[in-house]
Formats: sequence, structure tokens, C-alpha cells
Amino acid sequence: MIVDTLPKALLRSVEQHPDKPALLVKRDRKYHPITYRELHRRVYACARGLHALGVRTGDRVAILAENSAEWAITDWANLCLGALTVPIYPTLTAQQVAEIMRDAEPVLMLVSEKRQLRKAQEALEETGLSMRFVTIQPVEGSEIATFEELLQLPGELTESQFQQIACSIEPDEVATLIYTSGTTGEPKGAMLTHRNFVSNIEACLQVIEWNPNDLFLSFLPLSHVFERCCGHFLPLYTGLSIAYAESLFTLAADMLTVRPTLMLGVPRFFESVRDRILSSVREQTPLKQKLFWWALAVGKEVARCWREGRPCPLRARLAHRVLDRLVGEKIRARTGGRLRLFVSGGAALPKEIAEFFHAFGILILEGYGLTETSPVLAVNPAHAPRFGSVGKPLPGVEIRIAEDGEILARGPNIMKGYWRKPEATAAVIDPDGWFHTGDIGYLDEHGYLYITDRKKDIIVLANGKNVAPQRIENLLRASPYIQEAVVFGDGMSAPVALIVPDMEQLKLYAQQQELDTTDIRSLLEHDLVQRLYRQEIEQVNRSLADYEKVKAFRLLPHPFTIEGGELTPTLKVRRRVVAQKYAALLQEMAR
Repeated sequence: MIVDTLPKALLRSVEQHPDKPALLVKRDRKYHPITYRELHRRVYACARGLHALGVRTGDRVAILAENSAEWAITDWANLCLGALTVPIYPTLTAQQVAEIMRDAEPVLMLVSEKRQLRKAQEALEETGLSMRFVTIQPVEGSEIATFEELLQLPGELTESQFQQIACSIEPDEVATLIYTSGTTGEPKGAMLTHRNFVSNIEACLQVIEWNPNDLFLSFLPLSHVFERCCGHFLPLYTGLSIAYAESLFTLAADMLTVRPTLMLGVPRFFESVRDRILSSVREQTPLKQKLFWWALAVGKEVARCWREGRPCPLRARLAHRVLDRLVGEKIRARTGGRLRLFVSGGAALPKEIAEFFHAFGILILEGYGLTETSPVLAVNPAHAPRFGSVGKPLPGVEIRIAEDGEILARGPNIMKGYWRKPEATAAVIDPDGWFHTGDIGYLDEHGYLYITDRKKDIIVLANGKNVAPQRIENLLRASPYIQEAVVFGDGMSAPVALIVPDMEQLKLYAQQQELDTTDIRSLLEHDLVQRLYRQEIEQVNRSLADYEKVKAFRLLPHPFTIEGGELTPTLKVRRRVVAQKYAALLQEMAR
């Protein structure tokens, strides 16, 4: 059987690894395996139930739920029926869910529990559509079918018919509609085909070495194309095992229990882990602190030598052997002790974060892609990573840089188009098949791709100078006192910054200075705190050109959140929302 679609890939893995754990699910504080044979049984039962409820080839089935085995099984059942899965972030508001519903017109929606059901029903009323619901958790007082009841529906779809439908799906049929986060307008549903995903998986397998015993720990939302392709489709495509973290709050404990070998992450995750490590170091004795910083410095030197392919001085090698045993092993133990590598995507990974982890023997490979590219366009090779770059284009993917610096991509992983939006499709895919990413970047002489900014985010100052804000923001975020920074400056004489302080670090500083921390606004306005942040900004300004230097800043008392609208579900900053919300502060700084 030629494996050119996702259903065929699942059937092959079931045939080759029937008794191997496909999924590991946490219940009653313990992980329980679901073998490939059992996964197949449940996927068929789910497909039979969906078919009994009227789901047919080409229909859309939405999923509004947190990561779970039920999420995965429903997705595979949809794919095997030829239906299109429409994943919806559980963090979206009812209004945002309604926008997706109105566009996709799903015939059925799987929701996790009563809160999500209430939101979905509110959204449904707004659209005027007719749709069935299935809940993962029983909802008291509701007659809506549960997922377990769905599996028990008798239906007319036999297993042989199920296999026949699954194997008859064509590679160029649409597998899913994934709606972009809508940072600049209404969400658009990217039509991703089976060929898109299969080609992307095969290309990733050529670049990153996989072990038959590899175990993924999944915690990024399955609604995101990065986790969906690389942490959901890819492991089961290759017969690997996936464990689902119970929640972000239990992730640290789940890593110790599962002991994963591979994990996907986003920069904010790595930054928070680094910050927690540094916070715990500051609580240690002066001797242990000194030992940690020495281990970090030596580890960075040894890791840099390896990345650059040059011999490491004997002094550093000997010191590293001892310090790694004293410090590095303890840090690696926090990941479970078996982790081979992390893969980072979704946003730019600060170079210093990658260097920090590599100093302790934890390699983070940064990649690059978009929803519309299924998603991976480039990734760093494990044997020769270049921190600061997003790696080399995948096999079969063409990358070129347009005259204005925009990154263009072409290949079998480029989406079919936007659902019911031919004009929007034509605006991003030109007649020669090049997808216009909207990102600015360059390729170095060795073929590594570097992203410098988003095309639409480039600031044009009053004097006509162009400023790329992302680089400045990354430098500002490297400060232990800055959690988030957003740089503006269109039409202004110089860039300005809105800064969300790292409250934990700021409060430690305030305690050292004997400042009152009960009133956050008063604390942020205190002369000593203003001076602290001015010094942090001046340090960054030293590495910038004169026209790039941040002239003014304001400290914000509240963090950016998804609920507040400043962050997308993938934790990217919505610059337009931030600009609107803090327009008065920006006008004040522009004077």
C-alpha cells in the first residue's frame, strides 16, 4: 500500500505495531496506554457513530476542546471518513467561535465540557446554523450525547466499509480547515490537504533523526498546526508513542513521570523554564550560585565549540566534565533525563535561550513555518544547528527572497487556498505557485534562513527610516525584568516601547530596595523602578543604530493575556490591539 494520505498512514502503523502504545493518557494520576490496535478500534467506533449522526465525506466537524485522546480519535475518525476537521482553540471567545462556525458551517462539534458547550451554544445562536454537539465529559441535565455514547452507537457503517472509505481518499482532498489567528482581520480557513501533511512529514523525517522508541510529550494545543502535524500526525505516521500532559500546571511533573525523548515547544515555554531555573538559583547559597554560573559559562564554551565544529580547549573539557555532573545532570533530570531534543516553533526563539539550554546539554532546534505551509518550511539540522537562524529549507521546499526582502516559499506543503476566499488566496499565492509569507528575512551563504521581522510590522519613522521592531523586542525581553515588550514608532521621531515587567523579578528588586509592593501602579511609577528600566533600555540601545534606539517607554501594570485580547491563542502579540488599548500612552510618548 502506497502511503499518500493520513488514513493510510494510520492503517499501516496499526498493522505494523498493533501492540505498541500509540497514546498514553493520564487518568487517576497514572498514565494508561492505548495500543495501536485499540486506537484503531476506537477510531472505527467513532467514525461509525459520526456516520450514524449524518457525517459524510466533505462535511466539516469542529473540535472545541483541550488536548485529549478523544480529540485525537475524533480527528482520525473524521479523516478516515473524508470529513474535514475544524479545530477551534478552547481559549477563543463565543464571538470568535461564531466567526469560524459561520464560515466553516460544521455539521457537528465535539466539545470538552459544560463551559465549552455553553460557549458553543451561544456562538451557534449568533450564527443561526443547525448543528449537533457531542461532549467529552457528561454534562448534568443535558441530553447531548457523550463521546462514550458516540462510540456505542450501532450505525450501518461496517468495518470493511470504513476501511474502504479510508483507503479511497485522494492525496489532494482537503483534510482540515485550520483558521489563522486573525491578528490583523477576520480569520481565514487554510485548506490543508493530505498531500500537504504527508509531504511535510516525510521531509521532516529526512532532516531529524527519529528513534523507534521515541516518546513524545504533547502539551501545545492540537488546534495549532505545529502540534497537529509534528506532535500528532508525525508520531503516529512513524509508529511512535504520544503522551498527553494533563495541563500546563502539571507539565513539570508529567515530564518526570513520562520521561519523554522528544517535545515540541514555543519560545515562551522555554523562556519560562529558563526563568524558573534562574529563580531557584538565586535562592541557593553563594557557593552554589557561583558553581551554577561557572557551569553555565563553561557549558556555553563547550557547546559553541561543538556547533562550530572546532576543538574545545582541554581546560574547558575537563572543567565541563566535573561541572556537568554537578549542575548539568540535575537540570536535565527536570525533563525526565531522557530528552534528546526540543523543537521550537510558533515564534522567534531568542538566541540566548537556545545557548542557555545547550550549555546544559539540552538542544533546541528552531524551525519556521506557517499555518498555510502545513506548517514546516525550514528547521535546523541536529548535527549542525545555527542559533539565531531557523535552519535550512526542508527537502522539496523552495525558498527565495523577494526584492523587498519578503520570504517566498513553494512546495508540496503549500495550502490549497483559503476556504471560500479566492481573492484572499490569490493575494498570497502568486500564479507561479510562490506563497508570500509576509515575513522579512535572508539566506546566508550556507543556506540557513534568518527571519528579521514581519513585513506589516516594519516601522517607518517620521524621517523615513525603516525599523524592524522584532529584533529590538527580543533584546529587551532578554532582560530578567522584562516579560514582554512591544515597540512602536510609525510617524514618530524615534521608536518607543510598551513594557510588561516581570513582576516576580521586579518584586525581588523592590524588596531589596525596601519599596512597598502592595500598590503595583505606585511601584511602577517609583523613581528607582523607572531608573532600573531606563538602565535596561539604555543597555539595549548600545547595540542599536542611532535611529533604532528606544527614546521613551511606559510600564504596564497588567500582563498581556488571551482573554484580554492582546495575545493570540498561540501567544503571539496582537500589535494592533495593544496599540488601540494603549493609544493614549503612545500619543504621550510621541510628543
